[in-house]
Amino acid sequence: MTCNIRKKFFAELLGTFFLVFFGTGSAVVTLLITDAAGATGIGPLGGLGDWIAIALAFGLTVMICIYVFGKISGAHLNPAVTIGLLVTKNIALIDSIYYIVAQVIGACLGSLCLFLCLGNPAVAIGGLGATAPGLGVSYMQAMFAEFLGTFFLMMVIMGVAVDKKAEPGFAGISIGMTVAAVIVVLGAFTGASINPARTFGPYLMDMILGGQNLWGFFPIYLVGPILGAICAAFAYAYLAKDSGVCELPQPFNDE
Repeated sequence: MTCNIRKKFFAELLGTFFLVFFGTGSAVVTLLITDAAGATGIGPLGGLGDWIAIALAFGLTVMICIYVFGKISGAHLNPAVTIGLLVTKNIALIDSIYYIVAQVIGACLGSLCLFLCLGNPAVAIGGLGATAPGLGVSYMQAMFAEFLGTFFLMMVIMGVAVDKKAEPGFAGISIGMTVAAVIVVLGAFTGASINPARTFGPYLMDMILGGQNLWGFFPIYLVGPILGAICAAFAYAYLAKDSGVCELPQPFNDE
């Protein structure tokens, strides 16, 4: 591993760690509060306000991580995004493998630290913020929702971070608020993962720490986001082929 890829690996690990710790942490805290009040689930006490709060926690964390780590690794923080950039040749295959491994490790560490901070209730009551389809939402409906949410996210990423004609300085807030908007709408349907690593971390830690086994739902949060990202990346590449699309900034060369 070169010095350059080590920096990118660590940046993706840290960024995804913060995303899962603070993002899913907001969902866990919401569930703990509603349980203490004698209610169940997200929304019974605050309604849509609960999902807006969770969405802002995710969106603000993504925004900050992009401004902190974007100049080092591009701040993908999401295997689906990395794969979308891979198929459109905006990242090398070997780098994409390192990125995805780092993202998965960061997500698992984020869930583990959430447990260490909040204790067993984070697992028993909060489920470590694990995603699952909402009541009455079918498997295919949930997968399609994750596809659409990630498609929208990836289109924004291509437009504000990958396209060399994008206005500089707006990627963080644009992508962060896109994540927030998707969670507000899709949260009650699927948990609005739009990120396979964000779902993998809580699933694995729940299993290890004695929580629910939700692995039967994992294809929803793997297939839906990856297909959504790939389709969006190709769609934007087609739309922008005459206006110039370039790879994410890579300011650090191998040293």
